[in-house]
Parts: sequence; structure tokens; C-alpha cells
Amino acid sequence: MPSIISDLRNEYTLNGLDKADVLPDPVAQFRQWFDAALTANVPEPNAMHVSTVTAEGRPDGRIVLLKDVSDAGFVFYTNYESRKGRELIGHPFATLTFFYPELERQIRIEGRVEKVSAEESDAYFSSRPRGSQIGAWVSHQSLVIDNREALETRQRELEAQFSGQPIPRPLYWGGFRVVPDVLEFWQGRPSRLHDRIRYRKEGENWTIERLSP
Repeated sequence: MPSIISDLRNEYTLNGLDKADVLPDPVAQFRQWFDAALTANVPEPNAMHVSTVTAEGRPDGRIVLLKDVSDAGFVFYTNYESRKGRELIGHPFATLTFFYPELERQIRIEGRVEKVSAEESDAYFSSRPRGSQIGAWVSHQSLVIDNREALETRQRELEAQFSGQPIPRPLYWGGFRVVPDVLEFWQGRPSRLHDRIRYRKEGENWTIERLSP
């Protein structure tokens, strides 16, 4: 197995990326690459790896879905009492990573984290499918449970409880916004000499620089 893994490699040849190619605003540049992923039918282009740090200083990570992007930052939703929720509240910094292998591209976003407003969380929660709304009430995310039947029993109970009425957002469920101060756009190139363009926030302005691969 180790020899098979070590032999795995791809040669990246689709595109190049230079400082002259990118937009002055990194969020606009993100939107451009995100739209390209949509056009290329990349599966779940809003799937991103969220990296956090535990209270013990250990790195932690998982895949979540981006649900909004604006000049204010990048938003996703979760249970605030989950492992990642507690980590983000205790150490409010995170890194987001998007990988689009079909386009030979990667985007990294670093920044501080804040909760979105209750009004924003309410608005998004009300737009979710009813089953997902029930699921937010059912799951005490990251806690140990005895079996799946306990989840399904609780699901049936809550479906009966909320039958015929709107489902309110649980107060322990809502959005986080990553307010970026670093964004890096990576384009695969031949011979592992990849293109890396980084935006770094300095005051109110963005510095654009090329990184060695």
C-alpha cells in the first residue's frame, strides 16, 4: 500500500495565475473562481474545510457548507454547542479551504470569527427544508449517543410537537462569519511549480503578493 500511495500524482496543466490576472478585491476574486466552479459543474463548490484549534492547542477540522459570502466575510451555520462551535467561541479564529480538483485550484481563507446576528440566523433557518429544521432540534451535535434509534425516536416526537406550525430556530444553532485578513489563490502548474497569489490585509487595504510554491 505505501508504494502505491507514493506513486499517485497528477500533472497540473490547465491554467496559470499571475498577480496581473487577479482582481484588486479578494472577495471579488473568490466570487470569480466560485462562479467558474459552478460553471464547471464542480460537485458542491460551497463545500469547505474549516480548521479550528482546541483549548489544548490541537488542530481540528471538518467539512461544512458555505452559505453566504459578502464583503463582511464568509458565513456557515452550525450548532454553537458542537465541538467546532465551542472551539470557535473559545478561540475565534479559523481557516477555510476550498479545493476544486476539476479546475486544479485551491483557495485558503484565514480570519477572525464572529457570530452572525440572530436575525440573520433566523432568516436562514426559516429557508431550510423542514426536515433540516427538525434535525437541528434533534441533534446535540458532537455528544455521544447510545444508538441511531434514539435520534429517530426524538425526530418523531418533534415532528408531532411542531405539526402544523412553523419550527423556530433553536437558540443554540446559528451562523458564524469568518472575517478574512488573508486569502490565498492556488493554481496547479507543471512540475509542482504551482502559482500562489496571496492577499494580505494591511489596515483598510489589501497587499497582493506571489508566494513560492
